[in-house]
Amino acid sequence: MKTIFSGIQPSGTITLGNYIGAMKQFVDLQHEYNCYFCIVDQHAITVPQDRLVLRRNIKNLAALYIASGIDPTKATLFVQSEVPAHAQAGWMLQCVSYIGELERMTQFKDKSIGKEAVSAGLLTYPPLMAADILLYNTDLVPVGEDQKQHLELTRDLAERFNKKYSEIFTIPDIRIAEVGARIMSLQEPTKKMSKSDPNQKALISLLDDPKQIEKKIKSAVTDSDGIVKFNKQEKPGISNLISIYSILSGKQITEIEGMYEGKGYGVFKAELANVVVEAITPIQEKYFSLVDSKELDDILDEGAAKANSVAIKMLKKMENAMGLGRKRK
Repeated sequence: MKTIFSGIQPSGTITLGNYIGAMKQFVDLQHEYNCYFCIVDQHAITVPQDRLVLRRNIKNLAALYIASGIDPTKATLFVQSEVPAHAQAGWMLQCVSYIGELERMTQFKDKSIGKEAVSAGLLTYPPLMAADILLYNTDLVPVGEDQKQHLELTRDLAERFNKKYSEIFTIPDIRIAEVGARIMSLQEPTKKMSKSDPNQKALISLLDDPKQIEKKIKSAVTDSDGIVKFNKQEKPGISNLISIYSILSGKQITEIEGMYEGKGYGVFKAELANVVVEAITPIQEKYFSLVDSKELDDILDEGAAKANSVAIKMLKKMENAMGLGRKRK
């Protein structure tokens, strides 16, 4: 069975975009692959965080993973900082990374714009992301399009390490879903829906109530022609909403176009709101029963133990390949 690794930052409430682009796919993948799902809290601190909010977000995210359908008996769910090998391996991979290639990362550029100063961690977190992946002999990494550049760097670092030191790393492949991999903002449909967006009308949180969901979808930016037709370039707003409808309902895009031919955006948006509410209500019910439970802590404890047992073996291989520590008889 091949191995999958994926990580999500606990930097805010999970959005419908996170669910469609990642979690919903993970539920299917856990039956076909050896899956590691990581709450990457060390990545979150590359920008300032309130410690109490961060800790709450870690628990919230873990509960939403389980509520979304992740089965801890099939997949390993854990918190990054509870597996020290991640930070240790991340430092070692920093030492085979080049400043120029890190400065070229699009996300670093985007998050640095207009800032008087940014943390060194914001520049060097791609090697930590590479460590996250490479510690588990990962074969496949499901990501959104915005993370493709970081995965390409991970592959480069793995190949560089293998060539320079020892052939110990599996070179991971990138998996990007054809539909739904990048759900866009409801207010700026050329931008990705983000849980850190200051405009709450731009996103749907998995914990929004039905009235909030209906209101946000009704106010979603579309265009003036009123035709429910999928065309990302010319009609990004309605195309984004059609993608959401398609993923959550299981209906093909062409089928949805046919269902709403001549009906206009008002009818479409109202029925899309019902589709969204129906999809996330069971998730919310499971989440609220789990988030403050001992069961959730037990799941994360077991996940950390399983991840540690695998990660430490690869870390020892890395240290041996680089000549770190003492050679023991």
